[in-house]
Amino acid sequence: MISKLLGLIDNASEHGFQIDQMIEFVHWLMLALAAGWGAFFIYTLFRFHRSRNPKANYHGVTSHASSHLEMVVVLIEAVLLLGFAIPIWAKRVNGPRPTENYERVRVIGQQFLWNFHYAGADGIFGRQKAELVSSSNPLGLDPTDPAAADDLVVKNEMHIPRNKNVILDITSKDVIHSFSLHAMRIGQDAIPGNTSPIWFRPIKAGTYEVVCAQLCGIGHYAMRGVVVVDTPEDYTQWLKDMQALKASSAPAANPAAK
Repeated sequence: MISKLLGLIDNASEHGFQIDQMIEFVHWLMLALAAGWGAFFIYTLFRFHRSRNPKANYHGVTSHASSHLEMVVVLIEAVLLLGFAIPIWAKRVNGPRPTENYERVRVIGQQFLWNFHYAGADGIFGRQKAELVSSSNPLGLDPTDPAAADDLVVKNEMHIPRNKNVILDITSKDVIHSFSLHAMRIGQDAIPGNTSPIWFRPIKAGTYEVVCAQLCGIGHYAMRGVVVVDTPEDYTQWLKDMQALKASSAPAANPAAK
């Protein structure tokens, strides 16, 4: 209910409720502070009005109540930071990655789209070479590498299975982008020459928008994609369909070639 009032997209990941709880606590704190300081401001308007205090008081405030209140606010903020924000951040960034039952996808940003790279049935990503990059081979996969034969590269539409750990290896081909998937409560900068992993576990099937959260050029506004969370059966079928589509669109071999 609170997430709806705050305008948050419905959470679709296993860990997302922790992020939502922290956001909720912060907003409750801000509401309490706004109400408290607002009430104090109104009180001072009446208490220290000119009609009540025709002569200025140069001794200042003698009570230490404001200092005590400030210390209470500092303690609450420390609890939010040390008890919630840092542990959640540390678990997502420094915590152990899934070692079993996971799906790995490479995410490569470029002006102004997302490339999603799947390793195929062999589970091994094919070798890439910068000199092989072209409009038909956006990631520069080496066709002489056997591991690249079953690799899949999809633009702006990533499919992942529900209730299975997903590891995304995020990088960029050109400038700094930022992979932001609000429904899963994750985000990670895509930096050229650097691969940054991030992982989560989707728990709700559906289609979710992914955007670039870093100003990356004149077409930044259009750098959008979708993440489709499938049932395990639908995900397996999607992979088969994409492999079939890849095979049917591959250039036919020339029988006259020796």
